[in-house]
Amino acid sequence: MKPLLNKEMKLAASPLSYIFVAFGLMAFLPGYPILVGSFFVCLGLFQSFQSMREANDITYTALLPVAKGDVVSAKYAFCVIIEHCYFVVTSIPVLIRMTVLSDVSAYRGNALMNANFVYLGFVLLILGFFNLIFIGGFFKTAYKFGKPFVTFIIVAFVIVGIGEALFHFPALSALNAFGFTHIGLQISVLLTGAIAFALLTVVSMLKAIKNFERIDL
Repeated sequence: MKPLLNKEMKLAASPLSYIFVAFGLMAFLPGYPILVGSFFVCLGLFQSFQSMREANDITYTALLPVAKGDVVSAKYAFCVIIEHCYFVVTSIPVLIRMTVLSDVSAYRGNALMNANFVYLGFVLLILGFFNLIFIGGFFKTAYKFGKPFVTFIIVAFVIVGIGEALFHFPALSALNAFGFTHIGLQISVLLTGAIAFALLTVVSMLKAIKNFERIDL
């Protein structure tokens, strides 16, 4: 498994998968729908799958003396590592905005989603659906990825829209809390996002392994 993961990170990965991790810093931007940054890291991973397909990487890997299930697991492991790196990077501006920048007028007057733990929960939800829809969809054929990615784009921007709309309802305004206000609610949303990410990823990977083992390469 470790050699396969090394292959994914050093040979199969597109440089954009690493570069787009930096889009996590978009959480510093006021007046911008910061959840969109989550889409860009997924776009970087999409580029890796595109490069992988053009290089016929799946067939090459399947010819190695490894289990077909490990081929799938290595792809998921690579994507999850990139996603975790993005999460760490975007958590930095979140923590800074929740502490030293919590009273900055540019953020206080921002009509869009605030950078807090609720935002991080939504980030994990988007990444979880990427794993479920795109990666899982790709391994139905181990070749076609256009339709799964378009489907993911639709779902991702629906989630972005929901995240940007919910706190405008008076009863849900606490979702856009500044600093550590309503910290219990913030942590609850973050934990919900983390659980959703884990479940969506595991369910998707197990199903992808079954699908890939049935494919005659």
